Amino acid sequence: MAIKKFRPVTSTQRYKTTLTFEEITTDKPYKKLCVGQKESAGRGYKGQISVRRRGGGHKQKYRIIDFKRDKYDIEGKVTTIEYDPNRTSNIALITYKDGEKRYVIAPFSLKVGDIIISSENAEIKVGNAMPMKNIPQGTNIYNIELHRGKGGQLVRSAGVTAQITAKEGKYVFVKLPSGEIRKIHKENYATIGEVGNKDKNQVILGKAGRSRWMNNRPKVRGVVMNPVDHPLGGGEGKTSGGRHPVSPTGVPTKGYKTRKKNKYSNNMILNRRK
Repeated sequence: MAIKKFRPVTSTQRYKTTLTFEEITTDKPYKKLCVGQKESAGRGYKGQISVRRRGGGHKQKYRIIDFKRDKYDIEGKVTTIEYDPNRTSNIALITYKDGEKRYVIAPFSLKVGDIIISSENAEIKVGNAMPMKNIPQGTNIYNIELHRGKGGQLVRSAGVTAQITAKEGKYVFVKLPSGEIRKIHKENYATIGEVGNKDKNQVILGKAGRSRWMNNRPKVRGVVMNPVDHPLGGGEGKTSGGRHPVSPTGVPTKGYKTRKKNKYSNNMILNRRK
């Protein structure tokens, strides 16, 4: 998908870019796989803000995505390639031979009319899902399961891919897009290929309003707040806070490690991303 620039008729359009969407084949989603979703504006069940800088945004319907790929040994035909407002990647509507329809994450180079399948002995072909024990070393994969049957949790964003680097015993070594090398059970399913919509990260919003459409509110620095609102706030004139950077709740930031020790998870990570 290419990037489209605009003539600078207004100051907004001077830097703004968008995708050309030539891969998209329809602008109307399949209604039976769409559900409404309520905007929480970053608030939890108590009504208190737990995630800051959220709110507003355009109304969206959630598309139900088949991350599990558990329709085994039944071929499906790609009916449409669609835009999904809930994720950076595009999605593909698959019509199976028994008539059922499902959405899956659309990999790069998948086209309308292509046939895909989820099977233990599937062909090594873009869009096919299979256990990692049957995928050759060096193959690019995405939508990777961490726990068998839970569905793909890793490598689902636009333009990313992981690679199988080695196999040992009941584990497969996978190099993730972050550079981390991780052990994953060989029975877990993954999909062949790389996620499409590669140019998504090249898009320039061009104005603050476009960010607001996407449910993002402005960021205000802690040092310009009042002391009641932030630990770095207050002071006469411009101040730099007078202490190490902290969050609104006083937890140190910029390098302070908050990850809890997890022996099981640590055993699975061979080479950390850092």
